[in-house]
Amino acid sequence: MKNFELKSFSGADELARAAAQDWLDLLDRTDGAHLVAVPGGRIAKNFFRAVAELAGPSSGPLQKADFFWADERCVPPDHPQSNYLTAKDNLFDKMRIAPERIHRLKGELPAGEAVAEAVAAIRRLAPKNAGGVPVLDLIFLGLGEDGHVASLASNVPESVAQSASPFVHIENSPKPPPNRLSMTYPVLAAAQAVWVLASGAGKEEALRQSLAGATTPLGRVLQSRAQTRIYTDIAL
Repeated sequence: MKNFELKSFSGADELARAAAQDWLDLLDRTDGAHLVAVPGGRIAKNFFRAVAELAGPSSGPLQKADFFWADERCVPPDHPQSNYLTAKDNLFDKMRIAPERIHRLKGELPAGEAVAEAVAAIRRLAPKNAGGVPVLDLIFLGLGEDGHVASLASNVPESVAQSASPFVHIENSPKPPPNRLSMTYPVLAAAQAVWVLASGAGKEEALRQSLAGATTPLGRVLQSRAQTRIYTDIAL
């Protein structure tokens, strides 16, 4: 039995809209709080816009969510490369998400301070599994051309990627800027659900290898979980 579900689409907009609708449907079925980590990358803008459009004028379902990030660049929140800014401009401002529900990774702070704040927030709100790892309801991930997810590229030291800390400082990302904040593999493995938004023809080989069992960063996530859902516009 495969440990992933593959959902294929003709393009980025169709992919984003399907993932957005599935998430809103999940929120409609959710009682109480919903802890979600949202993605960065190019597909994030399409996804946030689709969520805002499909949710319509009422932000009721979205107000159940507490928002975290899979990763963030070490830049200020108003920087064009900020993952937070993409979510703010395309979702939070449009849907009037309450500020206390937004637990951003503070890329403008010294990295140790930013990690400490992020760890305190997720540990305060999320239940823990038997190993003491915070368990989020849903984590959205993008996919890089090299197979990286969050900011866990293949060159990240194992002691960092597998850290017991839910968030870590990445100092040597192969894509600029090199300094980033990222969730770790144990948090990705522990989540109730992980949905990957894999968009762009340049990622075909990385996705193909990951699905075939290669130990790419995405492959490692798939191997650590019983089930992962992948939305893709990549022809395989």
